[in-house]
Amino acid sequence: MGADWGPVVVAVILFILFSPGLLFQLPARTRVVEFGNMSTSGIAILVHAIIFFCVLTILVIAIGIHIHVN
Repeated sequence: MGADWGPVVVAVILFILFSPGLLFQLPARTRVVEFGNMSTSGIAILVHAIIFFCVLTILVIAIGIHIHVN
């Protein structure tokens, strides 16, 4: 019986996408949203962590993404 790799793959992709400052930062230092500024703040890390866990929960638990490898 193979392992369920769905949550792992989804978490890695979302971690990359929601890293503050990589693609976007919410809230930014001077604006509400900045794109590709590669800088972070404590509140931006908190906001991105909350968004990450909400989207991860929706995709893995509510929708039920599963990848089984034998």
